[in-house]
Amino acid sequence: MQDENELVEYGLRRVIITITAVMCALLEIVDTTIVNVALNDMKGSLGATLTDVAWVITAYAIANVIIIPMTSWLSKQFGRRNYFAASIIIFTTASFLCGNATSLWELVAFRFVQGLGGGALLVTAQTIITESYPLAKRGMAQAIYGMGVIVGPTLGPPLGGYLVDHFSWPYIFYINIPLGIMATSLTVLFVRSPKYGAKLRANQVDWWGIALLAAFIGSLQFVLEHGQQDDWFADNTILSLSIISIFGFLLFLWREMTYEHPIVNLGVLKDSNLRIGTIMTFILGFGVYGSTFIIPIYTQSILGWTATDAGLLLIPSSITTGLMMPVIGKLIEKGVSQKYLVASGFIIFFIYSYWMHIFITPDTGGEHMFWPLVARGMGLGLLFVPITTLSLSTLKGKDIGDGAAFTGMMRQLGGSFGIAIITTMIARWTQQHRVDLIPNITATSTVVQDRIHGLQQMFIANGFSFNNALDKAYQVLNVTIMKQATILSYMDVFLFMGVIFLICVPFVLLIKKGAGKVDISKAH
Repeated sequence: MQDENELVEYGLRRVIITITAVMCALLEIVDTTIVNVALNDMKGSLGATLTDVAWVITAYAIANVIIIPMTSWLSKQFGRRNYFAASIIIFTTASFLCGNATSLWELVAFRFVQGLGGGALLVTAQTIITESYPLAKRGMAQAIYGMGVIVGPTLGPPLGGYLVDHFSWPYIFYINIPLGIMATSLTVLFVRSPKYGAKLRANQVDWWGIALLAAFIGSLQFVLEHGQQDDWFADNTILSLSIISIFGFLLFLWREMTYEHPIVNLGVLKDSNLRIGTIMTFILGFGVYGSTFIIPIYTQSILGWTATDAGLLLIPSSITTGLMMPVIGKLIEKGVSQKYLVASGFIIFFIYSYWMHIFITPDTGGEHMFWPLVARGMGLGLLFVPITTLSLSTLKGKDIGDGAAFTGMMRQLGGSFGIAIITTMIARWTQQHRVDLIPNITATSTVVQDRIHGLQQMFIANGFSFNNALDKAYQVLNVTIMKQATILSYMDVFLFMGVIFLICVPFVLLIKKGAGKVDISKAH
């Protein structure tokens, strides 16, 4: 077995490896959100409905979340450098094929393949960075990796908007090709593989574990992506896949705990820091992807912004996070307890959510959201590095890869749960607020009657008959009520997100003393 300190790099070599790994993580995460702004163009050029074209996002997400738990095992089987390079080649080739797709389902198939390559990039990049730095510098290593992971989702929409507006949608995939070629070359030249002993023979491979993992994770991801639009358990497909997911999960647990060569090493969860870290990573994923999802939707549907403008709004938040990362890394190196940093991050995220809850109206402008979004950036900076360092801080050797796979999967699933829950809440709460608002629109109210009369006169002046103008006035009033109900539901969602983060604070502070500390005396 290779000593993990043999993988520690120094000088220019470490800089090149770090840049390569961050570039790959950034490629993968940008591709998760860059597609969102191109769906309308894809719909038009491929002749598909919006429901069908949403599969371009779903296929990638399902492939991502299936492959992430398997990456550590695959790295051991094929050698980390070989597997990482192969993943970049798969991702880059699939990007080229996505750009050249001539039908929707061809594009969906290539996106699935791209997701299989991409999921591996994220976790393997984290493992490579972690092992390239000595133990005392792990906080800084996670800070550098975190800059890619946190900034990535925000870069996607403005970059995608620019490419779609100035070129065409295939270019959101073509942009990966030169970066992929560069990353492959650097990986082959500089990345080293740990020696993990003998590979498994084909008859020792945990094929049942792979099948059960794909069944339960794939089904769960589909349910989360499509639950709200298909009315959850009223839909037979959603109900069937939910049952498959539950039983698949239980059988998967049994298989991995009893099989000699499991595809996912559940034993690594005996590490208390990793257990705490995976739960907090799930909540972090909920906050990162949930807030990255809700703000563009709010600014586009309520304020009428373009996709590019909505994406650009999040840039100050990302810059703040990027600036925070190295500072937090230094604080961890100096021995500041991760639990206090994480608790501060949760509190600041609550402040951001509550601030947005108070501020949003039909007339909210970008200038009103600037400082709340800067607070969001600070909160994410305080959360990501300490949580990731805490999760992996007491793991050694091959367990680092297994730990990174768990945290990567939990972050993705947290994001999927966050988006599914937020989408459902907006739909349900909007209907409830509409029901609550309608009793205020009474025939006896002079304000209401004046409003209807004013609108009717405006439509009559534009050439409509008396009755048509009255119908139009009622339609405008209905749209106004619906818009107000939607805004109230967004306010509720921001408050809900804030409360979840606030509830986490006491649990974080209860982490036992000594948990999450990096033993600097063992560092070389």
